[in-house]
Order: sequence, then structure tokens, then C-alpha cells
Amino acid sequence: MEWMMAVAVGVLFTVGVYLILSKTLLRIVLGTSLLTHGVHLLLLTMAGLKKGAAPVLGGKADAYVDPLPQALILTSIVISFGVTAFFFVLAYRAYQVHGTDEMDNIREEEQ
Repeated sequence: MEWMMAVAVGVLFTVGVYLILSKTLLRIVLGTSLLTHGVHLLLLTMAGLKKGAAPVLGGKADAYVDPLPQALILTSIVISFGVTAFFFVLAYRAYQVHGTDEMDNIREEEQ
């Protein structure tokens, strides 16, 4: 199971870095979003993919799953959604001001 998660993380990192290196703002924002989701999967995989019962009071089980990595990743997902929404607003504003979302055209216009 870990090798499948490693492949998924590698694919997300590869596609995210490829999109970040492109020339349009929309692709850059989507690339950062994919990169953060790759980090989330990496953290979840590094915490260990364990099988067990949920750690609730009164539950009798042989093994329990650690809820801390899941809680931290859930918090990180919420934060990354907020940051991605902010990036989309900034990209939209840059498109309104400059009339394009191409980074080369924006740089030429600023100089």
C-alpha cells in the first residue's frame, strides 16, 4: 500500500512542479495546490498507514489508529484551500489590471 501512495505523491509532485514552472498564473496556482496535496499525502504516508479501530472511549480493540497526523493534515487542507482561494483572487485581479495572465507579458508591462 505504501508504494501506491509513494507513486501518487511522486505524480502529484511532478505535475505540481511542472505547472508551477509554466507561464500562466492559473497554472501556477493549480500547481501550488497540487503540490500541497502531494505534501499532505506524503505526511499521511510517513505517519504510517495503520489498520485499527478509531481511538474512542469505551472501544475495545487490539490496535488503534493515531489521530494526530490526520488532524494536522485536515487543518493543513483547510489552510491550503484558503490560500488557494486567495491566490485565485490575486490572479483574477492581475488579469483585470494587465489584461493577460501570461507572466512574460506582465513582466514586460511592469518594466
